[in-house]
Amino acid sequence: MNGEYKKESPERVNRPTQQFMKLSSYLLAVRPWSLSASVMPTLLGCAIAYKFMPQTIEFSWAILVLTLLTVISVHCAGNVVNTYYDYVKGIDNRKSDDRILVDHILSKDEVVSLGVMLYTLGCLGFVVLAMMSPAKMEHLALVYFGGLSSSFLYTGGIGLKYIALGDVLILIIFGPISVLFAYMSQTGALQWSTIFFAVPLALNTEAILHSNNTRDLESDSKAGIVTLAILIGHTASHILYAFLLFTPYIIFVVYSMRYSLWFLLPLITLPSAFRLEKQSRAAESIKRVPKQTAKLNLYFGFLYVLAVTLTDVHYLPFIH
Repeated sequence: MNGEYKKESPERVNRPTQQFMKLSSYLLAVRPWSLSASVMPTLLGCAIAYKFMPQTIEFSWAILVLTLLTVISVHCAGNVVNTYYDYVKGIDNRKSDDRILVDHILSKDEVVSLGVMLYTLGCLGFVVLAMMSPAKMEHLALVYFGGLSSSFLYTGGIGLKYIALGDVLILIIFGPISVLFAYMSQTGALQWSTIFFAVPLALNTEAILHSNNTRDLESDSKAGIVTLAILIGHTASHILYAFLLFTPYIIFVVYSMRYSLWFLLPLITLPSAFRLEKQSRAAESIKRVPKQTAKLNLYFGFLYVLAVTLTDVHYLPFIH
């Protein structure tokens, strides 16, 4: 050894740090704070399925995990596609909330590769899910690939987000479609009445997108795109945000009077909703509102799923 110490090269020392930073960048690109929008309706669909499982079929935790995998993968891929096209179309800038490409944290090729990987993972998960699920392959495929196509077309292709149709898409996908997909994966039944369960959650989820578009109203307008917030203006956008935020609570009060008191559980989050509504009125505080609304959506959705799980099956609405 001759008492010599061989010093490691800086490249070798920094390699783990660089790999960690790259992994963190990929994680940032998929916007994990937004995933409650897809996770909660999926869990809601599984909870409804758990309550209404046919006697010949047993609830499967493996199917639940696979359903979450496919839905989350497609949601993350859609977020990455959104990042790519917002940058390519010149919508994102130094003041934008999403600066993955603007700040060159990831390259365009890396973002494209990440999107392809996520869509591939979702499709592989779907293939395994289709083999395990009692549902007909064509029914599952129709709902799954409908959701996958929508996640791309939100900003890719015709870009529904840019022609004021993004809100409609979000209301449909992150609510009725996700609930229906999860329910069908477990029970094998195409039960359209499950979409009514999704309404409170879909409205709350749409509040995330609408607050985001209201915050970006000026920059989106300068970029030449059209969102619902731009069409109706600041005042009406604030009123709509309040409607999306508070209507689900009114629905739950009605449910509690007609069906079960467990539906009052989501009202625990009502004080947070009032705080968010107040913050959405000020130009400075609205910057934080989308992420805070997503956080509210997580707690709100969890309590809704819990309420459905705890309610006696005979007192649950819509499915008889």
